[in-house]
Amino acid sequence: MIVAAYAVSPIDLIPDFIPVLGYVDDIIIVPLGILLVVKLTPPEVMNEHRATADAASERPVSRIAAGVFIAIWFFFATFLARMLL
Repeated sequence: MIVAAYAVSPIDLIPDFIPVLGYVDDIIIVPLGILLVVKLTPPEVMNEHRATADAASERPVSRIAAGVFIAIWFFFATFLARMLL
């Protein structure tokens, strides 16, 4: 939870507006935090959630819903382009 909060927080150890160094702390701290969370999570909890994720990935995909979302995004992109141009 703390790693996710740090990743989206506007407050960093090194501010992002500093060239190169601003993003280096994010590139180093966030993966190390994720690795730490994975290492500290008990194996039975990881196995349980991996099984749940595998079961969820076998769900059918709705191509109609995907088409509707793409159409909505296209409509809004066209609308914004016409408003701005």
